[in-house]
Amino acid sequence: MLRLTLGLVTVFAFSVIIFSTFSFLPGDFATEILGQSATKSAVKALRAELGLDKPPVTRYFDWLGNVFQGDFGSSFSGRSKVQGDQGDRSRLVTELIIPRLKNTLFLTGVSAVVAIPLALLLGISAALFRNSYYDRSATGLSLVTVSSPEFFTGYIFILLLATLFPIFPTIATVNEDTTLAERFYRTALPVFTLTLVTMGHMMRMTRSAIINILSSEYIEMAKLSGATRYEVVVNHALPNAWAPIAQVITINLAYMLIGSVVVEFVFNYQGIGRLMVGSVYNRDIPVVQACALIFASTYVILNLLADLIGIISNPRLLYPK
Repeated sequence: MLRLTLGLVTVFAFSVIIFSTFSFLPGDFATEILGQSATKSAVKALRAELGLDKPPVTRYFDWLGNVFQGDFGSSFSGRSKVQGDQGDRSRLVTELIIPRLKNTLFLTGVSAVVAIPLALLLGISAALFRNSYYDRSATGLSLVTVSSPEFFTGYIFILLLATLFPIFPTIATVNEDTTLAERFYRTALPVFTLTLVTMGHMMRMTRSAIINILSSEYIEMAKLSGATRYEVVVNHALPNAWAPIAQVITINLAYMLIGSVVVEFVFNYQGIGRLMVGSVYNRDIPVVQACALIFASTYVILNLLADLIGIISNPRLLYPK
């Protein structure tokens, strides 16, 4: 219950920071929408329509109340900049976000399906052959992938698999009519990038968790009973190492979602991260606030899930020492 309360407080704090950051930016958003040639009366009318004439505290609680009802407001980007044009072509923020969010969830979901089994396989095998050439090679490679930023890894994949060897497309363009097979093909490079930058951390954590368990007394008893190295790791060490492994996997899922912002921008993938970057450029504040709140809430929820998995795997965490 305490963790849930802290999670809600964290989301509330994030909402305050998100709203304040964009509300106190210099410049007038109404003038930005209408253009510099707009009259003062037109700017004043638009400010009243958008609620920008209200105090920041009032606007925050109005925004927060609408968010609880699933209403993130209307996008600024569809409004005409021609003075006197009364045709409001603005769209609801949810209409813009939902299709992009589906694309992002597809990208992170496929990346997780690829990265998690590979990380577990590499981590368990590295623990099985500890201090071997294979272990040192896998650990060194994982360190390189963890240290490489997403945009650098993405450009390397573009150079190798799209330019020198044109196997996959450089731009991951998808839409509602794209078939599943075509979607897999077009998102191959973004999936490879997200997989590589997150797999190393999960692999290293799996290896470390199993090696720590291998120093336990009951592992020595299992060895003395005649169990093979494989049986010791898989049947005795791995079940007791699930708690830290599951936690790091859950945290990396959150990192995949946040890291997709850079990956989507590199590959021009039409996800929520790409939408957020474009909205920042266009000063579409309602869309940026909604995207940022979704990212923050998802990160908090997945961290709470990681704590819950740790408690389920090790019930002793429920009882403080």
